[in-house]
Amino acid sequence: MSTKVCRYCYKQIRDRDELVTASNWFRVRPYHYRCFQLLEEDTSTVAGTWTPINGRVGLITVALMLALSIWMLTTDTLHSIGDLLGVLALYPVLLRVISFLFIESRLPKYIENKPHL
Repeated sequence: MSTKVCRYCYKQIRDRDELVTASNWFRVRPYHYRCFQLLEEDTSTVAGTWTPINGRVGLITVALMLALSIWMLTTDTLHSIGDLLGVLALYPVLLRVISFLFIESRLPKYIENKPHL
């Protein structure tokens, strides 16, 4: 198991229970859930916002974008523009897969009796 470091406080993330993976444009970064809340408070512009990938919101986004991309790529809706929309809708799905493969799968699910941050 490789260790992951929070990009806000630079401390080790011990398990998936305290992990939030977030994306901003084409970057995926790991954070503690508390550090991610602080990061959101510090963000002042819309262009600088970090979007959480894992969790309920990320799962709903991935499910909707996957359904949209499958629909646009398998049907003839909007012709070639629909195909382009289908490929663009795969972006959050790809981010979620990258997040799971390179960050989440390398951490244990839950560690009991761990000391507080």
